[in-house]
Amino acid sequence: MFINFKNYTIRSKNIVQNKQHLTQQNLMKKMCKIFLLLVLLCPVSIIAQSIFTGTVVDSKTKQTLPGVNVVLLGTTSGTSTGFDGKFVLKGLKNGDKIIFSFVGYRSSTITFTGQTSVEVVLSEDSNELKEVVVQVGYGSVKKKDATGSVALITAKDFNKGAIISADQLLAGKAAGVRITNNGGSPDSAPNIRIRGGASLSASNNPLIIIDGVAIGDLNPAGVNNPFTLINPNDIESFSILKDASATAIYGIRGSNGVILITTKKGSTGAPQYNYSANVSIGKVGKKLNVMDGPTFTRYIQQYHPNDFSKLGYYV
Repeated sequence: MFINFKNYTIRSKNIVQNKQHLTQQNLMKKMCKIFLLLVLLCPVSIIAQSIFTGTVVDSKTKQTLPGVNVVLLGTTSGTSTGFDGKFVLKGLKNGDKIIFSFVGYRSSTITFTGQTSVEVVLSEDSNELKEVVVQVGYGSVKKKDATGSVALITAKDFNKGAIISADQLLAGKAAGVRITNNGGSPDSAPNIRIRGGASLSASNNPLIIIDGVAIGDLNPAGVNNPFTLINPNDIESFSILKDASATAIYGIRGSNGVILITTKKGSTGAPQYNYSANVSIGKVGKKLNVMDGPTFTRYIQQYHPNDFSKLGYYV
């Protein structure tokens, strides 16, 4: 007796071939579902990794910028713009961040959200475009254009502390410039040597110029140290001319180097007030027990009577 029920054939209480046939059908259905899922996901992956193109221009002139670095954030992969300012990036995914950087301009970051073409605008960075200006001769020039050896020391580089002379602001701040004390007097002239001495018999002191006025070696205004003629708080910068190319305009007077001192000048804007003070306390570390006048006289009279007359008239 044969009974067919839901694709099963029962024969003498044994389940035979139809059960194997059902298992093959289920496997085929699962494979079809997986295949359809892969077919549906393929276009998504293809769209997610697309081509990203664009142009980089200047914010003011709207001209294209060649050589701009275009880098994917967090990686080393990237490219640069061509002569026409255009770039092409491949293999991007949604959410990737692209950084655009160029010398003299602020960096810009763009998040990729599926766009195919963009225009990136970069603006100039004023901090990077500032040039260091030094005073040479009777004018000023950009430091990179100066042909001679020039050192510029500004207020932020000055020595701090109790400064009594302007030369103390400069000590140890410029290569090839040696400043030593010539004595313990507050008005003693310092020994300044720029790249060593040049003469065995003549003076080796450099030429000092304060706001265009040359100070010679003849102790102007009756002072030994010309740096004491100016308040250290009034100095804005020092320009030190070291070699013959930089000092040629001053002739033989600049053979030992030139120190140009520029003082502070008024400027537009809100008023500014600066206050600085130094307080010091002096105390004798060890006092010597010495005799006063009458005690010393009695000492000579008692122990050195022969020398008593040398003290002069005594009552």
